[in-house]
Amino acid sequence: MTTTTPRTHLEADPALPTIRIVRDFDAPPERVYRAYTDPTLVRQWLGPKDTPTHIEHWDARTGGNYRYSSWRDGEKIASFYGSFHELRPDQRLVQTFTYEGAPDCVALETVTFDDLGDGRTRVTTLSVVESLQIRDAIIASGMERGVVEGHEQLDALLAAE
Repeated sequence: MTTTTPRTHLEADPALPTIRIVRDFDAPPERVYRAYTDPTLVRQWLGPKDTPTHIEHWDARTGGNYRYSSWRDGEKIASFYGSFHELRPDQRLVQTFTYEGAPDCVALETVTFDDLGDGRTRVTTLSVVESLQIRDAIIASGMERGVVEGHEQLDALLAAE
């Protein structure tokens, strides 16, 4: 499965339990990386537009961890948590990602921040899960909408800085 919005490319290799997301941003790597690691910024762009993110804990350092939740109409609708395994400023972020409602579906995510020059950055996220069934369930959950709308919100945040 491959889908592409005007700026977000999402690919699920039919033979591998992976999801690859590629998106270019009109900001240099240090600003985009900061938006991925600073909890004040993360809560402003992560997820669908109609589900504000509440950061419950955020320790963005190698060996740190995080927990956040998504809300709609004043109600918590989902919670997520994970561990930061490696942070290389402006270059790379490796973390686990778990939806609290499916704790047996841990994803290992590697996010790279490639400098395209002219103040632009390509962010590539590779998520690896245990099986094709888990990968397909994640995609069916509506994650694509959250990713695309989150990227649109990140565009606006980066433009405003």
